[in-house]
Amino acid sequence: MNKEETITKENQSEDENVSSEKNNNQTSDNKKNLEGHDENPEDITTEQEIEILRDKLTRSFAEMENQRRRYEKEKDDAFEYGGFAFAKETLNLLDNLERSKTSLENDDQLKNTDTLKKVLEHLDIINKDMLSIFKKNNIEPIKSINEKLNPNLHQAMMEIEDDTKEPGTIVQEIQKGFMMKDRLLRPSLVGVSKKKVEKTTKDNKKDKENSEIKDKK
Repeated sequence: MNKEETITKENQSEDENVSSEKNNNQTSDNKKNLEGHDENPEDITTEQEIEILRDKLTRSFAEMENQRRRYEKEKDDAFEYGGFAFAKETLNLLDNLERSKTSLENDDQLKNTDTLKKVLEHLDIINKDMLSIFKKNNIEPIKSINEKLNPNLHQAMMEIEDDTKEPGTIVQEIQKGFMMKDRLLRPSLVGVSKKKVEKTTKDNKKDKENSEIKDKK
């Protein structure tokens, strides 16, 4: 190999190193720019600018899609459950009817009178009409009596001793609960069964406590 060929190859190698370094620098600059680093606009190449615009468009389309989905969900909820708050307030009318009926039935002056029977009949008609209107609007009472306590539907207010039922079975309904389609308007307030405490167990406990008191003396 002569001297001229050696010099030519050395020059080619230097040119390749310079070209490789330029490409690496350009790639690094593109990455920095896309990651949000400040860059002099005059130094941005056409390829970099295209990448920046493409990234912005991708983000914009993603945000628009998220907003569209949120809007669709809000629209569906408004259509399906638009009367939720109104229905919840209307339940107070049913409660007042039940209270009025109970109050009249416990009135000593009205008991066993024809007047009371007629009033109760009218109250029952109003109650049935309201339940019918609720049902047409997908509002229905929650089943409670003889059902197992479901924390998602029922709220236990008391325990009632009853050996004929499994513990945790609803044996009393204090206030009726309602569902609107698959949403809870309000839970049922209920009393649940529990096992009776054996009298002998209580007596044995008392005897033990009395014995301990005597020993201390």
